[in-house]
Amino acid sequence: MLRNVQVDQQSGDWWLQWGSELVIGYWPSSLFSYLSENAWMIQWGGEVVNFGSHGHHTTTQMGSGHFPKQGFGKASYIRHIEILDEFSNSRTPKDLNTIADQNSCYDISTNIDDDFLYYGGPGRNKNCP
Repeated sequence: MLRNVQVDQQSGDWWLQWGSELVIGYWPSSLFSYLSENAWMIQWGGEVVNFGSHGHHTTTQMGSGHFPKQGFGKASYIRHIEILDEFSNSRTPKDLNTIADQNSCYDISTNIDDDFLYYGGPGRNKNCP
C-alpha cells in the first residue's frame, strides 16, 4: 500500500510511505511555497523522455513494456492506492483522471472496482512512429 502522508502538521513536511512501516520518500516543506498544510491534488505517473531521434519515437518501454489492456500478469500496475486525509484516515482516491500523451506508445487505465491502475507500453511499435 503506497501512501502520500504529511506526517508532521507543525513542519509541513511530506513523506511517501509503503505500507505502515517503510518510508521511501521525503520532501521538506522548504521545497513548497503552498503545500505546507494540505494538498488538493495528488498525482502518480510515469515518464519516458523522447528526443524524437531521427524522427522516431524512442523504443524505451514504460513499466513491463505491455499495454494496460493486456491486464494482470502482463501490464504493470499499482494496486490498493490509498491516501491519508487531514485526520489520518485512510481512503481510496476519488475522481481519478488519466492522461496519456502518446497512447499508441504508452497508455493508462483505471479499474477502481478491482482497485488497480494499469499503465505502460513498449514505446516505438507499428502504431507508434
